[in-house]
Amino acid sequence: MEPSFQPALAERGKWRNVSLLALSALLAMSVWFSASAVVPQLTAEWRLSSALQSWLTTSVQIGFVAGALVSSLLTLSDRFPAQRLLACGAVAAAAANAAIPLFDLGPGAALVCRFLTGFALAGVYPPGMKLVASWCKTDRGLGIGLLVGAITLGTAVPHFLNASPGGMPPWRSVLLLTSGQALLAALVGGFLVRPGPYLAKSPPFDWRAAGRVLADRPARLANFGYLGHMWELYAMWAWAPLCLLASYQAAGWSVRGARLAAAAAIAAGGLGSLLAGKLADRWGRTRLTVWSLAISGVCCLAAGPLFHKPGLLTALCVVWGFAVVADSAQFSAAVSELADPCYVGTALTMQTSLGFLLTTVTLRVIPPLRDLLGWERAFMLLALGPVFGIWSMLRLRGLPEASRMAGGRR
Repeated sequence: MEPSFQPALAERGKWRNVSLLALSALLAMSVWFSASAVVPQLTAEWRLSSALQSWLTTSVQIGFVAGALVSSLLTLSDRFPAQRLLACGAVAAAAANAAIPLFDLGPGAALVCRFLTGFALAGVYPPGMKLVASWCKTDRGLGIGLLVGAITLGTAVPHFLNASPGGMPPWRSVLLLTSGQALLAALVGGFLVRPGPYLAKSPPFDWRAAGRVLADRPARLANFGYLGHMWELYAMWAWAPLCLLASYQAAGWSVRGARLAAAAAIAAGGLGSLLAGKLADRWGRTRLTVWSLAISGVCCLAAGPLFHKPGLLTALCVVWGFAVVADSAQFSAAVSELADPCYVGTALTMQTSLGFLLTTVTLRVIPPLRDLLGWERAFMLLALGPVFGIWSMLRLRGLPEASRMAGGRR
């Protein structure tokens, strides 16, 4: 029975599988931010410099980029069952993360383990998106939006931990707990999730497949839009909480309140991703992403001038957190619709590798800008990303191939 003629029957169990995928990704990706959550404890025990504190996060980013590049060049996401790849990646990430407390490693070895954690997670996120795409056709934006929204909520967890009345838990317990979550993610993703009816047949190995993703103009413009988005995203997640903390302290406001505000700002992205996914399937990918980039770009410029007004800054950061993630899933949905169906996994993996590579630039450049210009002007550089992203998506909208997105809604 052909899925195209019996869509309701073919998609039976869709939302169960998509929800399980979202849960699996949330649990697995929690190890990404586990070390960031316990930086205060690690700093006290290991006497970390500010550079080493930053590298605890950056090393995961670099590891993810390396893993994604290897995966895309070898077309692993398309030649092997995505659910098995997801499970293996989650187990490997759990092992690398747990090794730090289990073997009582020091800072140098811990950075290696954090790199390996990121490397392994490249086998979780892109295959997860491919599996969602295999279930969703006319509502692909909503499906991938649910996945990205779940991961975004996981990003906010460390900040809620920081704001808990009892203080932060011991760092070894946090790393072991998140590793246990990643193992649970492997069980859920590997044994409870199955691919959907829109999964293309596994293609033969083709080392040129990754390069064709960038050579194809429509897919390239969608990737350019994603790069503009990623230029801003992780810098906002990493440094807006510190900006809020500095603003609250300067005004004599509660430190715990600043941490709750940061958690709310990041968690708002979960709702933004889900809502934007539903709207993009109705309005079109390019229209939704342009509006989202425009709102987040304005927030980049407005955050600094509101530094000395913590109440207004909090409100703006919640809007910023909502908008900065709202478009994320739509760039991936667009690439999955524009790329060769046989190499969707490779296209998504290449996209994420380039995007996360770019995040290492803005993650490192904001602190010196803050020291030089103050929080009042540090975020203005981030607005360049939304400007470039808007230009790219408007160019994509004018191409005839854009009709392949969102059921012809571009």
